[in-house]
Amino acid sequence: MLKSDSYPTPASSAPVPVQTPANVLSVKVIGSLQIVRDGVTLSAKDLGGPKPRQILEILLINLGNPVSKDKLISLLWNGNPPAEALPTLESYVSVLRRNVQPGAGKNGVLRTTTGGYVIDRTLVDVDLARFERSVRLAHQCEPIEGLKLMQEALAFADAPLLGDELLPGWAEEERDLHAARVTEAKLFAADIATTVGAYDLAITWANQITAQDPLNERAWTSLILALEASGRHTEGLQSYERCRRAMHRELGCSPGPALKAAHARLLQATADSEGELSDVLSALLILHSQLCRTEPSAVPSAGKALHDAGNVLNSFLRRAMAAA
Repeated sequence: MLKSDSYPTPASSAPVPVQTPANVLSVKVIGSLQIVRDGVTLSAKDLGGPKPRQILEILLINLGNPVSKDKLISLLWNGNPPAEALPTLESYVSVLRRNVQPGAGKNGVLRTTTGGYVIDRTLVDVDLARFERSVRLAHQCEPIEGLKLMQEALAFADAPLLGDELLPGWAEEERDLHAARVTEAKLFAADIATTVGAYDLAITWANQITAQDPLNERAWTSLILALEASGRHTEGLQSYERCRRAMHRELGCSPGPALKAAHARLLQATADSEGELSDVLSALLILHSQLCRTEPSAVPSAGKALHDAGNVLNSFLRRAMAAA
């Protein structure tokens, strides 16, 4: 098992520079759109206007897959195209080609297909495609190699997809889908990081998810299991309490069995340690165990006593963790 400090934290991770052949465009669609062509950097404003830029973005999101002219027209004008939409679309494509692949005409990266257009994936290196490829490969690797690939993948995902496109509905939908994929990737990365002992990485990724989505129980589980495995029992109890409060407040329910089991282990581990908190927890756990073994029919007050003990335990934990 590798130590946690064997890996850089996500904050210090950076995308590994990719060397691309001279005739291949290097493109960023995560964050601000950027294209590097023959050493020249083009930004969103260098593509001939909003509509040509959006055509390129749509084709890049669908890298290697043809997009019909009808589909492009529907997306560009939000289902309300002008009467001359088709010739207007074709003129926008011509403008885009002049800016992206000057002198190449229809033989550059942007190709014409039957009834539509496509980006030739052999002539472009897109950060989104690299992210998806690294995640896919990580699922097929041993945990140590998989973690390295996930660090590389998540280094490309530190900004919203199509960050310049704030208005089109299609862009917002793609951004939401990508954000969900990044969340899934972080959950997977956190789990394999815990597996190989890279606890700080797992905790950082899980915390990032819970900060954005306090009701993501899978993220809370990853966080608390990583804290438990790293021996940070008090932090694990604090995290469980934050999760429990969020779920009770927003959903009116409690954490599921996996989290409750982790919570019980954290309580027991804390009770087995030294110090005032361990003494109190140990006493409460013994009381709880004794009451659980008592038949309520034999001792009428047992059920109420158990309920009262549970209240005492919860109250103490809240105060103890607030002061920690």
